[in-house]
Amino acid sequence: MNAPISARPLRSRRPLRRPQLSDGVAGHLRGAIMSGALRPGTFIRLDETAAELGVSVTPVREALLKLRGEGMVQLEPHRGHVVLPLTPQDIDDIFWLQATIAREVAEAATANITDAEIDELDRINNSLENAVGSSDAETVAGMEFAFHRVFNQASGRIKLAWFLLNAARYMPVLVYAADPQWGVAAVDNHRQLIAALRRRDTPAVIEHTVWQFTDAAGRLTEMRERAGILG
Repeated sequence: MNAPISARPLRSRRPLRRPQLSDGVAGHLRGAIMSGALRPGTFIRLDETAAELGVSVTPVREALLKLRGEGMVQLEPHRGHVVLPLTPQDIDDIFWLQATIAREVAEAATANITDAEIDELDRINNSLENAVGSSDAETVAGMEFAFHRVFNQASGRIKLAWFLLNAARYMPVLVYAADPQWGVAAVDNHRQLIAALRRRDTPAVIEHTVWQFTDAAGRLTEMRERAGILG
């Protein structure tokens, strides 16, 4: 079974920039696998994927090597790379890891964040609200990334924030960003998070931080179930 990238929601018609070619390709494919746009058993063709993403075959090959190491795809001799099943337990584990790290970051951020950084979070969230519902999912995703970058860096737990950033690769942000309902919920949760930060209310900050991961896991599971992918 083959699925052209052009039929998937994560496809970008703009060529990826050279410094991040293999990481960019891996991100697109990883998101498509997690969302179910690339179904288990689908073979990912080098030439076809390269043409669709506007890159050469080399970064696609490098991206598939990364995904093999993550257990997302498997190389079958003489046939190519095939998408492996992603079980409900896999999804639970991925988001549990992110939420567990995020708890520590949130506690530290509550203690260390400055009023200026909280104001910056408010400004970014207003920009996110304006972008939600637009056809530009990349802008929405960019605003969401900017929000969490300020929040995570304010914690002062730089190494922990780095681990969280890497774990967050498994959240298909562009899929969420294309959903206005997710956007409205994210903006509202950010508002409550900002209010909790101003009060220095650590339990509330942790609650609203963890919500983002439990909500994302639930939405992803429902998305896969609607597509008839149960594992």
